[in-house]
Amino acid sequence: MTGTGSPSTGTTADGAPSTLWHGRFAGGPADALAALSDSLRFDRRMFVEDIAASRAHVRMLAEVGLATDDELAGIVAALDAVEAEIAAGEFEWAPTDEDIHTAVERRATQLCPAAAKLHTGRSRNDQVAVDLRLWCRNWIDAHHVELGRLVGTVAERAGEALAADVYLPGYTHLQQAQPVSLAHHLAAWCWMLLRDARRLDAARAAADVSPLGAGALAGSTLPIDPELTAAELGFAAVFENSLDAVADRDFVADLLYALAMLGVHLSRIGEEVVLWASTEFGFVGLSDAFATGSSMMPQKKNPDVAELARGKAGRLIGHLTGFLATLKSLPLAYNKDLQEDKELLFDACDTVALTVPALAGLLATVDFDAAAMAAAADSPLVAATDLAEWLTARGTPFRAAHEVVAGLVREALADDDGSAATA
Repeated sequence: MTGTGSPSTGTTADGAPSTLWHGRFAGGPADALAALSDSLRFDRRMFVEDIAASRAHVRMLAEVGLATDDELAGIVAALDAVEAEIAAGEFEWAPTDEDIHTAVERRATQLCPAAAKLHTGRSRNDQVAVDLRLWCRNWIDAHHVELGRLVGTVAERAGEALAADVYLPGYTHLQQAQPVSLAHHLAAWCWMLLRDARRLDAARAAADVSPLGAGALAGSTLPIDPELTAAELGFAAVFENSLDAVADRDFVADLLYALAMLGVHLSRIGEEVVLWASTEFGFVGLSDAFATGSSMMPQKKNPDVAELARGKAGRLIGHLTGFLATLKSLPLAYNKDLQEDKELLFDACDTVALTVPALAGLLATVDFDAAAMAAAADSPLVAATDLAEWLTARGTPFRAAHEVVAGLVREALADDDGSAATA
């Protein structure tokens, strides 16, 4: 760690500014304020994106004549060095580093005094917005493949089930309804997950707009070129309204929604695995690698992966609703409330990154008990709809056919247990 904050002077022990905004104030922030507003503990994970955006920004400054070629070379070299230090775990964080932006600029300026130009034509408002957009884009690109592997695993198991001609009861209201093939059931899981993949694609597209150049809220009087920085960073588009550019966090909500819906689908799949693994169903057996036991009951084999997939869904839904509640009353443009976007976004992404491969492993190794499924589907009652449609195909109006078959079901149930039953 380097330096100590000084509320009375607004500087560190080595004389460097304690904040990027100290000039307006006679002293530094109170310790309580500094602790409350500190975001470095979680936003430091955006260091790659923050440095990439700063490289693009300083290259643009050189292109428009606001930095010399020598300054550009020195600043880029300093940024490269900062990135290497952080990546290697060798970066010395200062107590006065409010956030990743402050930390990077402080260290870059120590290495190259010309880095004092880094903030030319830029505010932390558009800086944090571009960092977060880049981070969302990068995270989706890196983790989309895991969702693809999960879909591939389920599709492979569906193919195996199709080849083996495995059937089980289909359910409505968790009551046996009609027989379906296991392949058809597993394919339904695939379709849910494929919709999730499309939602992630849409969230990426929403994030793929550069806000750099919007400044604090009204752009800059300097001759900056937002198109240059957008192209350098590979954005598909540039902001159209500077107020909206720094205030917009729809792309975060979009990603949180995509992750929450994915969590809901993982939960539904997990719930079915929990049911199927129960003694009462007995449709699946769990591999030892993806099950746990009991500290007291020696016979237990618990479907923890499936249960945690259910539990994590609540966490993901909570992050989405919590963030929407944060956004709902914010006036234009930037407000400090928006600092609350990162912790829940990062946690949601981390949660999905843990859950998807674990569930893929569970489904890849689960043992489907074809005999148990076939026995459950063997009840003549699950063919009742087929019988009603058989009569309909031969001229009986469906409502009349339904009535006839319902009567047969009632009589069959009465014969089985000696009393009339309702179906």
